[in-house]
Amino acid sequence: MKADAMYENVAIIGAGTMGHGLALVHALGGARVTVTDVDPATLAGAAGRIRSAVQVLAECGEIDANTPDPLTRIRFVPTLAEAVADANLVVEAAVEDPVAKRSIFSELDRLAPRTAVIASNTSGLDIFPLVPAGRLGRTLIVHWYAPPYIVELVDIVGSPETPADLIESVRAFVAGLGKRPVVLSRFVPGYVANRLQAAWTREVLWLMEQGIAGPAEIDAAVRHGLAGRMALLGHVMKSDFGGLTLTQRLLANGSYEFPAPVDHYDILDRLVEAGRTGVLAGKGFYDYGGRPAAELVADRDRRLIALKRATNAIVADFPEPKVQ
Repeated sequence: MKADAMYENVAIIGAGTMGHGLALVHALGGARVTVTDVDPATLAGAAGRIRSAVQVLAECGEIDANTPDPLTRIRFVPTLAEAVADANLVVEAAVEDPVAKRSIFSELDRLAPRTAVIASNTSGLDIFPLVPAGRLGRTLIVHWYAPPYIVELVDIVGSPETPADLIESVRAFVAGLGKRPVVLSRFVPGYVANRLQAAWTREVLWLMEQGIAGPAEIDAAVRHGLAGRMALLGHVMKSDFGGLTLTQRLLANGSYEFPAPVDHYDILDRLVEAGRTGVLAGKGFYDYGGRPAAELVADRDRRLIALKRATNAIVADFPEPKVQ
């Protein structure tokens, strides 16, 4: 991985769950990175989280012994002004709140070089109405998935004013970092993967709330029935292999009904109210037996790396047919 000279000075705005990982990805690509966060504690803890991630990557052979310590390419600074002073790429990875993002974009308009590209990591907000008009031509969404130093997918969406050559430049840069960018023609909340996940989440919660299947049964169905075939074929090609007449008949039969849209599920509310909020709390749908969250995350990362390698090796020479 090697950073394009056009984006060799990268500012990361936000040092939390995604921000520290994005700093690591860009530093491993050879960029000089500055990181800032409004929360001093989050900023102070970022280096430790990066160091833990680097250790896992090194253990798994994702980076070799000759790779310079990426932390030597990362500076942690207390102010936005210092972070963006020399940036040619600004990665906004702040909280998913439109008021906060509007404020950040306003400050970036005042503080960042006019030539800087602004790339928002927003998960679901249409940030373009929040960006000052004079910056829209150099603003786009570059949405990563956690953990970004392992997961390859990156969504790229230009603003209505972003020129095609800039979108292509960012796409090539992201691909040069070893990622697999997907460029969308326009913004839609959730992009592709998260929209599919949202539909799955509704189905999963409905199945559990109806008492049809529990967490273990649902995860077994995904792992052993869907995940392998989708890793090789995706969903659309999987339909081709199953036969489009089958898809047509299933739709015509009308045997499947979408769960009614709701804004909450009791099963989820009960877990959250009980403090079972996930891995960081030690319990969610599953009980993690008191294992520290950092240990669980490192274990997940090792297994994700092994899975990614195996999948990529299997898929590498699979034929890429033409899309009609």
